[in-house]
Amino acid sequence: MIEAADLRKTFTVYRRAGRLRRERRQVTAVDGVSFSVEPGEMVGYIGPNGAGKSTTIKMLTGILVPSSGKVLVAGLAPARKRTELARRIGVVFGNRSLLWWDLPLRDSFELLRHIYRVPAVDHRGRLAELSELLDLGPFLDTPVRQLSLGQRMRGELTAALLHAPKVLFLDEPTVGLDIVSKARVRDFLAELNRQRGVTVLLTTHDLSDIERLCPRMLIIDQGKVLYDGGTAEITARFEAERTLVVDLAETRPPLRLARGSVVRTDGPRQWIKFRSTQTTAAALVSAVSEQAQLVDLSIEEPSIEEVVRRVYTGEAVPASTG
Repeated sequence: MIEAADLRKTFTVYRRAGRLRRERRQVTAVDGVSFSVEPGEMVGYIGPNGAGKSTTIKMLTGILVPSSGKVLVAGLAPARKRTELARRIGVVFGNRSLLWWDLPLRDSFELLRHIYRVPAVDHRGRLAELSELLDLGPFLDTPVRQLSLGQRMRGELTAALLHAPKVLFLDEPTVGLDIVSKARVRDFLAELNRQRGVTVLLTTHDLSDIERLCPRMLIIDQGKVLYDGGTAEITARFEAERTLVVDLAETRPPLRLARGSVVRTDGPRQWIKFRSTQTTAAALVSAVSEQAQLVDLSIEEPSIEEVVRRVYTGEAVPASTG
């Protein structure tokens, strides 16, 4: 459904180089990005600010023309077939609205029906279905400017889906939402993918969105793909540290271990960091038992936020396969 091969985008920027002169230089925003997304996949596309995410999305939607490389979305070249592609994709950008500020929500949807040339009977059916799923009924006749952020985002999602797109591009769909609104949007997206098989590419800084919705994630930084794989497998891929928490029978100095290090103590409790590529939890427990009487233990798994932060900063390195 989405194919990008060696995708590159270079911009020309000008900087002052003296009182009257300007210096021209080339800035590469996307540098050889390649990936493909199968129909019905939900993929998280993440990276720090300035990594090249938005530039990639703009090339995939036809807003920007690639400097080089190949890109196809729903079988179309976005830049050349932008109008035709617009009927096959839905887009929700956090900083741009599909809705008319002073019109009731229902009227915005009606205008979009004419823009996308959706038959009236199809429009009514889809609006009824989406209104039920997103609980839009109580505020369909409310002007957009009077809606809460959560209500407006549900309206944006509806607006992007009324023409039954095959692909949905989402940019920060839950930013600023409260816990209840976030849960509602996430549940809706999961149900949309299950029932309709809509392909979703999600960009967000909220990694809990990725964990709950996307079995696969792409990490991009400095215009290059750093990781493309399972969301659940990223901790193993980048040798994330786990923590063994042990409760000893009595307080004692930090344990000395060959394949683990004590990073914190609190009375008889000690926190031991270790890497699964160097030892196992069972072997570490055995080593602890040789030095002290063990009362209780637990294992703390690394959070995906911490792993991704270490990938961004270069602290994490791929685990050896040898």
